[in-house]
Amino acid sequence: MRVRYIPEENDILDFMIKDDLQKILGDVKLEHPNLEQFGDYSFRGQRPVIGDWGSVISEINEINGFVNIKLNPDYLVFQLPQLTQLPQLGQGQTVIVEYSSPNIAKHFGIGHLRSTIIGQAIYNLHQSLGYKVIGDNHLGDWGTQFGKLLYMINRYRETDFDIDRLEQWYVEFHTLAKENPELEAEARKWFKKLEDGDKVVRKLWEKCISASMREFSRIYKLLAVNIDNAYGESFYEKLMSEVVEGAKNKGIAFESQGALVIDTGHESPLMLLKSDGATTYATRDLATILYRMRQFEPHKIIYEVGVEQTLYFKQVFMAAKKLGYVSDKVELVHVSHGLYLAPDGKKFSTRSGNTARLEDILKEAIHRAKGSKEVGIGAIKYFDLLHSLQGNIVFNWEKLMAMQGNSGPYLQYTYARIMSVLRKDNSRRLSSLPSDELNFEELSILRHIYKFPEVIIEAAGRYSPNLLCNFLFELAQRFNTFYNKHSILSGDNTEFRLLLTKSVGEVLEKGLNLLGIATPEKM
Repeated sequence: MRVRYIPEENDILDFMIKDDLQKILGDVKLEHPNLEQFGDYSFRGQRPVIGDWGSVISEINEINGFVNIKLNPDYLVFQLPQLTQLPQLGQGQTVIVEYSSPNIAKHFGIGHLRSTIIGQAIYNLHQSLGYKVIGDNHLGDWGTQFGKLLYMINRYRETDFDIDRLEQWYVEFHTLAKENPELEAEARKWFKKLEDGDKVVRKLWEKCISASMREFSRIYKLLAVNIDNAYGESFYEKLMSEVVEGAKNKGIAFESQGALVIDTGHESPLMLLKSDGATTYATRDLATILYRMRQFEPHKIIYEVGVEQTLYFKQVFMAAKKLGYVSDKVELVHVSHGLYLAPDGKKFSTRSGNTARLEDILKEAIHRAKGSKEVGIGAIKYFDLLHSLQGNIVFNWEKLMAMQGNSGPYLQYTYARIMSVLRKDNSRRLSSLPSDELNFEELSILRHIYKFPEVIIEAAGRYSPNLLCNFLFELAQRFNTFYNKHSILSGDNTEFRLLLTKSVGEVLEKGLNLLGIATPEKM
């Protein structure tokens, strides 16, 4: 027999249905059953007595030691209007997300696309949950690679150059160095001049930065990405000596083959100074942590950087703790991602010249989307985010731009279809709960869409935007099945079906926007 859910003024009403249920059932660990037909939630424990059900739960069954619970469809309908109001779990906490971080003097290649897109999604997810989030574009504007460029600039005696020329020189240097390995030592000498403040060298270096920033600004505009801070490694130059002296004074730094290193408990020590006295990535990253802790007092710092840097970040994090920069209450997290591979399965490489310029790829995506920037860029972003972070991705235009299946254009088209319905009738309020039993397709949407806040929390907590992608794709599939089988604008349940349609649209819009993807109303 159908149990009606009649909301009362003092009814439990939380941001998450799971929290409502927890208040009814007490201290049990709620999970979603592997098979939806078993129920909406399950837990190990004693079956609750009928009096505890209220009208929130419609059915309870026990299978293989699990208590399975089905929620009352009327209760799920009642919750629809508030699904995109997310719990502000991060209130009072500051999170820094370091992402994108391209290298100066190189074209923005496809290699930095993953960090940019994933990092922005992680930023958005945390911000939606109430965290104060600071995005930091940690630009690679320091290091031996600039010694290589300065050597080439000096070799050709050129002082007027653009990013194309700089990238040509970078590739050429490595070609020359294969024939003459001594050039690597020359590059280190030129970088030492830069660190020592040589005025002529500094001026050339600044020209390299200016040429690169023009390129990056153009790319970020295309991607609709706007990162809060854009500090180069050189920004922390004044703190580098403090890092080195602090490590010496604390007795955690020692000399090894002429270099200054810190033992972090891993197979190799972390190098602070090279044998020629030049700083390293580690010196600069530790100076960055020192600055961030003093300036922002974050509760967490998230580094969205490739998986090949896993050991390095373990070493840096341990060194930061040894130096006393972070307490045990501060979380340092490396969110690692795999590589983009060329269609032939090989790695893109700037050194060899086998690279794909990101701007060319973005423009091609827009072209394939018939000139729609929202669809073309959205397709690129979604294709990246739907993959598991740690795995490599083989670039594939057909999958990326597909109008069917798990793709950005498919989800955007579903949203546009919903907007088309709502333009005809955009009823916003449900005056009463549905009088008729809901059909299979309606129930299918209800039994999925309510999980939205939980998915956002899990995606943020696990740094996994792909969880949100999978949820949205499943929701879009269920809605399109419903749309193709039933009339929304006619029949006894029109008011409810419009509310259901509107709710799906709101969740798709909110979810895609959190992924950094636009939701065009027409396609």
